[in-house]
Amino acid sequence: MYPSTFYRVLFVPFALSATAVWAQQAAAPAADMGRVEITSGRDNDTQQRRESTASKIVIGREEIERQGDANLGEILKRMPGITLGGAPGRGGGIRMRGLSQGYTQILLDGQRVPPGFSVESLTPEMIERVEIYRAPTAETGAQAIAGTINIITREGRRGMPTELKVGSSFQGGYASPTASLVKYHDAEQWTANYTLSVNRYAAPDQSENDFTNDVTTRHRVSNSHYEREGMNATARLQLKGDPGETFTLMPFVALSQGRTPGSIQIDQTLPSVSSSSAATENKNHFAVGRLNGQWRRKLSADSSMEWKFNVGGWNSHNEYAQTVATPTAYLPYVLENSHVQDRSANISGKYTNVMGGGHQWVSGTELESVRRTQAVAGQYRNQTGDTDYKANSLRYAMYSQDEWQLTPHWATHLGARYEGLMTEGSTADGDVSNRNSVFTPLLHAMWRPDPDSRDQVRMSLTRSFKTPTMPMLLARRTYTRDAENTRTNPDVMGNPNLKPEIATGLDVAIERYLPQGGVLSASAFHRRVQNLIRYVTPDQRDSLGRYVSSPQNISEAITEGVELEAKFRMDQWIADAPHVDLRSNVSFYRSRVLSIDGPNNRLDQQPDMTANLGADYRLKAVPLTVGGNLNYNPGYTTRLSAEQLTTISQKRVMDVYGLWRVDGSTAWRLTLSNLNPRNYNTSSVYSSAGVVENSSTQNRSWTNVQILLEKKL
Repeated sequence: MYPSTFYRVLFVPFALSATAVWAQQAAAPAADMGRVEITSGRDNDTQQRRESTASKIVIGREEIERQGDANLGEILKRMPGITLGGAPGRGGGIRMRGLSQGYTQILLDGQRVPPGFSVESLTPEMIERVEIYRAPTAETGAQAIAGTINIITREGRRGMPTELKVGSSFQGGYASPTASLVKYHDAEQWTANYTLSVNRYAAPDQSENDFTNDVTTRHRVSNSHYEREGMNATARLQLKGDPGETFTLMPFVALSQGRTPGSIQIDQTLPSVSSSSAATENKNHFAVGRLNGQWRRKLSADSSMEWKFNVGGWNSHNEYAQTVATPTAYLPYVLENSHVQDRSANISGKYTNVMGGGHQWVSGTELESVRRTQAVAGQYRNQTGDTDYKANSLRYAMYSQDEWQLTPHWATHLGARYEGLMTEGSTADGDVSNRNSVFTPLLHAMWRPDPDSRDQVRMSLTRSFKTPTMPMLLARRTYTRDAENTRTNPDVMGNPNLKPEIATGLDVAIERYLPQGGVLSASAFHRRVQNLIRYVTPDQRDSLGRYVSSPQNISEAITEGVELEAKFRMDQWIADAPHVDLRSNVSFYRSRVLSIDGPNNRLDQQPDMTANLGADYRLKAVPLTVGGNLNYNPGYTTRLSAEQLTTISQKRVMDVYGLWRVDGSTAWRLTLSNLNPRNYNTSSVYSSAGVVENSSTQNRSWTNVQILLEKKL
């Protein structure tokens, strides 16, 4: 059941307003005003979305800057069908269509981000625009069962001023100062820009856990706070050669170090009354460096060649210590030191030829190599030693696609892609190897009932896939740290025999683009996934007497949904109404894993629905713009297996902002994120053969207050 109260509150205004605008636009008599064009950044973003044969959403600088978000996830969570994992207001993995993080492909300047790269290391100041593809294409890649997010870094334009932002946010009694600088340079033969951001982030973390089974009752409280200092930098240098020839370099660097001191208190009432406590500290250092390059050359009036390369890597060093006066089975002494090193390189070539009859043919190849080394030394439950692994992967792909304007009413996008992945590694248990390849045909079509109208229908029939990650294939055994090993809290290890998940998908969307720049959209999708991967915990303990969870290909699954979106200005359908920009979207999802009996046999981490309602208003009497957004995800229960259920509580996040423009070059911004903070609760229940285990965790969240000075120099 969908949450009926919130459904009516959000969906009814959406439906009424969208219907009213649609009816008004359809009924309005045509008037010959001549040719009048007034465009803004938002209009250009909408135009890119409208003209793309494959369905996509474009988020430009105007929308990125609107609410002064601190990270990319906060920007994306307001888009149709996108959610964030984790506690409200605290960020988390980016998900599309309610599917878990790995189903969404992330690109940086059109190139795949390497494994382990976090998009949270990119600040909004570094981003020019974000393109969201709801279905895969041969060129962008088919490792996108849920969709693709392409992040384009800042681009320089002639005459643009230097941008400076300085401010701080406050959360749970901790301050997080930040500063960023965006600088542009241009000359006759080259343009350049760079973005530099420095920050110090601090935030508290508090959680409580209750565990019960037939012999044990235990309450655990964890308190800590996170401190991190970081520096991020991006740049773009573009050199212009002969007509139609450009060479672009796009470096990216991020450095950070942090520590998380904390404490754990455990009180047990069964089988006997006892207490235990521990002091914890986690230290981490992270460094990433990437260099993207792009060379475009026009071969003739109708053809061009483009080469791209990407080289770089990242290092991560983590130290964790859990010090206990008297170690117990559920609160052991732990000392762990881990180093992870990742190096990758890829190169791709693309040939484009504009042919007669409305054809544009594109073909290309890609080659990517990744090398990762992980070394872990530690002491746990009187076990000592080093656990290392080394892994190499080689990915190669070939694709071809034809974009064809069949008639003024019809446009098609037909393509095919072949991709292979080889992963080899050595672990403490020996050498392992995994090889897979996938062929993916792709078909997109767009129909306009009237070529001059603003209505259009999109259709896509695609094949996509998701490959197992290196940790899934090769991960060393990770022991539970601060709780007893149980069915609901097992050790975790990899499985080198995994196959890729393969999905057949169908997408249909109806869109109306309003003359004043708004859009109304209704879309539906269906995916059938083979070789679904899920972590499975056997009923029996292993040779060490412990429960171990590992990923397995368990079944087929089906997921489907409907996504509705409306963006427009209020005076488009109410005469003399204030110039309030409204945006709303609501999405409904349903899924089932065929090998698991229902109810609630949904795909992991997929809610029944997601919803957003937001507005922005620029006051006329004073230079003040105000706005806000309400984001809602209902709670839901997932049956992971016949024996285990997990439950996640609802998330309701409200953000508001105010922007005061002192003059044309100076502005103050105040943002309040996660107003009325709510606890984020998760639970797991295991029941089999008379054994019942319950584990529930409550995570606290806080309101974040941010104040920024924005200056153009």
